Amino acid sequence: MIQVENLTKYFHNFCAVDAISFDIQTGEILGLLGPNGAGKTTTLRMLTGFLQPTAGSIRVKDYSIDEHPLEIKRILGYLPESAPLYHDMLVYDYLNYVADIREIDKRRKLDRVRQLGDLCGINTVMHQPIGELSKGYKQRVGLAHAMMNDPEILILDEPTSGLDPNQIVEIRQIIKRIGKEKTIILSTHILSEAEATCDRVVIINKGKIVADDSTENLKESAGDKKYIQLSLQKADFKSVDTAFAAIEGITGVTRIDETDHQLDVRIDCRSAADPRVDIYQKIKQTDWVVLEFHQKTQTLETIFRELTMESE
Repeated sequence: MIQVENLTKYFHNFCAVDAISFDIQTGEILGLLGPNGAGKTTTLRMLTGFLQPTAGSIRVKDYSIDEHPLEIKRILGYLPESAPLYHDMLVYDYLNYVADIREIDKRRKLDRVRQLGDLCGINTVMHQPIGELSKGYKQRVGLAHAMMNDPEILILDEPTSGLDPNQIVEIRQIIKRIGKEKTIILSTHILSEAEATCDRVVIINKGKIVADDSTENLKESAGDKKYIQLSLQKADFKSVDTAFAAIEGITGVTRIDETDHQLDVRIDCRSAADPRVDIYQKIKQTDWVVLEFHQKTQTLETIFRELTMESE
């Protein structure tokens, strides 16, 4: 459905997107995941033809973004992070206006507005001014706008940004319903959103792709990788690192934070190893004071943090 190859975007001397490549299959819900400033929005704007790439190619179906931008735009629906709504218009009037812009046949227009009202859950606010709606309802109206021409591909930039927990769940449910019939690309920096909504995630950091897989496969690839979180008083990192380096099963010691009063470290272990007894024995030989000592397993959150922080 979509092929992206070596997509690159520079703003003067700043590289916002750095030679990324990925494919999106028909009917897939793809999450573009990454921290703020990673290049997600820039990527989506290039996919929609809003920004011209510095280098690389984008193909949607049989069309090239360079040679057939209008043909691609006709099969896309796009909801930016801040939906472009006219706040002084009634919801119904606004959707009718969008239908006219999209050249929806007059005989179909009313039925299409009703369909979108049902799908996006906005029938109860059809005759209210958009400016009086909550952020959640404004997002729903924006989604109805993006869906007006019944696009094959829907692109959503941070669709739940600024919503309360109930509104987030409702928007996710709408996206899942739409995803049964359409290809969806959504950007987010919220891990739970990607895990709950997407079939696959592409994690991007500083303009580069650092992971591309389903959330389940990403977690499985980490196996049962474990680490121990340890907080100590009267200890310095060099001594702790030296003491634990020789313990079998420990693959590394990382300083998380160190002050005059406390040292926090992460101790990475091989999946089959449990060095907690040996660690405790080492601590007993010192005057270190243990404030925190517990074992954790790898989660999507820790995978995400490792992938997006290791180059900082």
